[in-house]
Amino acid sequence: MHLLAVRFIPPLFVLLWATGFIGARYAMPSAEPFSFLAVRCVLTLLVLLLLGLVFHARRLPRSQAAHAAFAGALIHGVYLSGVFWAIKNGMPAGLAALIIGLQPLITAVIAGWMLGEKVLPRHWLGLAVGFVGILIVLAPKIGDAIGGVTPATFATCVLAALAISIGTVWQKKFVATADLVTVTLWQYVGAALLMALGSLLFETRTFTLTGELVFAMAWLVLVLSIGAIFLLMRLIREGEMSKVSSLFYLVPAVTTVIAWVLFGETLTPVQIAGMVVTTVGVGMATRR
Repeated sequence: MHLLAVRFIPPLFVLLWATGFIGARYAMPSAEPFSFLAVRCVLTLLVLLLLGLVFHARRLPRSQAAHAAFAGALIHGVYLSGVFWAIKNGMPAGLAALIIGLQPLITAVIAGWMLGEKVLPRHWLGLAVGFVGILIVLAPKIGDAIGGVTPATFATCVLAALAISIGTVWQKKFVATADLVTVTLWQYVGAALLMALGSLLFETRTFTLTGELVFAMAWLVLVLSIGAIFLLMRLIREGEMSKVSSLFYLVPAVTTVIAWVLFGETLTPVQIAGMVVTTVGVGMATRR
C-alpha cells in the first residue's frame, strides 16, 4: 500500500469508529441491545460472505478459525453488548466512555505479557496524558450523574474494556497474518452466536421499524463492522498493540465533535483543550 495511504489509516479509523456511538444513539430507542447487535452481526456475515466470494478469500485452519471466533466474541460481542447494556440500565454514556478509556492502558499491560512488547517510559507517559485528556473532554458531561452508577453497570463497563483489550491482543497473537476477510468473517461468527444467546436469554426481540433504525443498522454494518474493523485489523497486523490501542483515546473527542455538529450538543473551550491534551498523548504513545 502506498505510504501516503497508510498514513491516513489511523485518522480514518478513529473517525469511523467514533460514528458508532452516534449510530447507537439513533438505534437504541427502537431496539434492544443484544437483539440489535445479533442482527447487525448476521447482516455483516452476509456481506463478508459476498466479499469472500468476490476476492477469493482463503480458508483458515480450524485452530485459527477458533481463535478468530474467540477474538470476535470479545471485540464485537462482550465489548459492544457490555457498553450497550450498561447504558441501557442507567450508566451515563460519559462515564461509560471514561471507563472504556482505560482500554489502551489495559492493552499495553496485556500486550507486554502475551506478546512480549516493550513499552518505553515515554509511551507510558503518552498513554497517561491521553487518559487525562479524556477526563477533561468528558468532565462537563458527567456532572452529577455518578450517583446513578450501580455495581452491575460499573462492572459491566470494566468487563467491556477488558474484553476489547484481550480480544485485540489475541487477534495479534494468533491470527494477525491470516486472510483479512476470512478472519473478520469468523470474528462475527463468534460475536453473532454470543449476541443471539444474549437475545434469547434476556430480551423480547422486539423491534420498532423506523427510518432511524434502518439508517443506523446500515451505517453500523457497512461503515463500522466492515470499514472500521478492516482498518483496525490492518493496524493490528502492522503495529504494536500499545500504539494501536492508544488511538482509542481520540474516539471520545471525535464523538463529541460529531455530536456537536449533528445534535447541537455543547462543545466548551475546556473540552477543546482536553482534545488537544489527548492528541498530544496519542502522539507521544505512537511516535516511533
